[in-house]
Amino acid sequence: MDDTHDAWLRRAKALRLPGAHLIDGAGHDGGDTFTVVSPRDGQALAEVADGGEAEIDLAVAAARRAFDSGPWPRLAPAERGRILLRVADLIEEHRKELALTVSLEMGKPITDAHEIELRALIGTFRWYGQLADKLTDESPHTAPDTLALVTREPIGVVGAVVPWNFPLTLAGWKIAPALAAGCTVVLKPSENAPLSALRLGRIAAEAGLPPGVLNVVNGDGPVAGRALGLHPGVDVLAFTGSTAVGRHFLRYAADSNLKRVWLELGGKSPNIVLPDAPDLDEAAATAAWGIFFNQGEMCTAPSRLLVHSSIAERVTEAVVERARALRVGDPLDPATEMGALVGRDHLNRVLGHIRAGADAGARLRTGGERILAGTGGFYVEPTVLDRVAPDSPPAREEIFGPVLSVLTFDDLDEAVALANATDYGLAAGLWTSDLTTAHKVSRALRAGTVWVNCYEEGDLTVPFGGMKQSGNGRDKSAHALEKYTDLKTTWIRL
Repeated sequence: MDDTHDAWLRRAKALRLPGAHLIDGAGHDGGDTFTVVSPRDGQALAEVADGGEAEIDLAVAAARRAFDSGPWPRLAPAERGRILLRVADLIEEHRKELALTVSLEMGKPITDAHEIELRALIGTFRWYGQLADKLTDESPHTAPDTLALVTREPIGVVGAVVPWNFPLTLAGWKIAPALAAGCTVVLKPSENAPLSALRLGRIAAEAGLPPGVLNVVNGDGPVAGRALGLHPGVDVLAFTGSTAVGRHFLRYAADSNLKRVWLELGGKSPNIVLPDAPDLDEAAATAAWGIFFNQGEMCTAPSRLLVHSSIAERVTEAVVERARALRVGDPLDPATEMGALVGRDHLNRVLGHIRAGADAGARLRTGGERILAGTGGFYVEPTVLDRVAPDSPPAREEIFGPVLSVLTFDDLDEAVALANATDYGLAAGLWTSDLTTAHKVSRALRAGTVWVNCYEEGDLTVPFGGMKQSGNGRDKSAHALEKYTDLKTTWIRL
């Protein structure tokens, strides 16, 4: 099939985007609407239904009925798994449509949307579909006249609130394990990128999910998100987003039914390069890829490059060269390497962070300006700041854009101290040829994931989540099911 720039533009013109909520297996328009703006050109992309308390009430009620009296929790796990595999198959059939929707609504390059985001989503549903009937309960050894059973029971109605930077991947990480466990879900996608989630909900229904098992409600975070967080009919709330909003969800739980709240929050991830790195060129190339991938709009982005002073200039210059060579442009061009930031407000925030870094004494090595303004889109140059002070804003605040802060150190203890000198603890990188150093430093770093001589690698078999103010609980792997199940003990006297 033709995947040229012109072909994607033609598909974009022919694309029909959903706008209604999905509640109890059917479209629901409600009253008000809001406009989704495409960051590639600043133009209106679609009008979608704007949900509030009423729509959240309807969706939670549908999910509650589907859990309390519907077939989904009572299906054999193998049957639930078969339907999840069917969801994956249908996503594969609609892969181009979904990738295009993601690219249009949040500015991700179409190649990344198709090859990375959709691959991750399909893989997630397949992995949990295959896992669904392979979980086992326990029967501890007790006295001869008793039988003890420890079973994992689906927890009930799950509220999931996901951000715009990976609108399908992160939705899949919450939806798939919750459904595999037998729960029902109300998904509230970001108001910046709701369109792909709406389409995903309809594909899942077509694959055989009963009505009410997966509901999707659009809306603003302070309205629809708050209503979901406060709703007494929600048993678990799973959220990916900013640390500030995560605090709100904890308050909502305290003010309602003490629902469990699982949080995957912000990051200011360090990437440590030691002089004995196996390949300094590869380390620099990976550092540049990591911060500029997805326009830097990634919670795990290695936004702090910590380099030993003896190699700092060499590594920094290599990163700067790659930043200057990066192709920034229309997300629908398959040759584009970095697309548009999600919106005008976010663009202004990122530019403000860059100015604040310069005002704090950092040196702007490259980038720092808005570009391609004539398109109407929200593009910024790949940016590198060095001579960054450890206590300055670009070293401590999550920018969530294509901005790299370079810090130097003189010994390993200083590197670890710098790496841990943040409120966040989501991810970290380390480049060294010494196995002892790799082991000791990775254990010393306060981060949920540490990559050694690589970055942003892994698969569904390993858990993902943060420490400190980067959150709690884990997505991915079998451990994700712990968020959506309760342990029940049954003690039987024989």
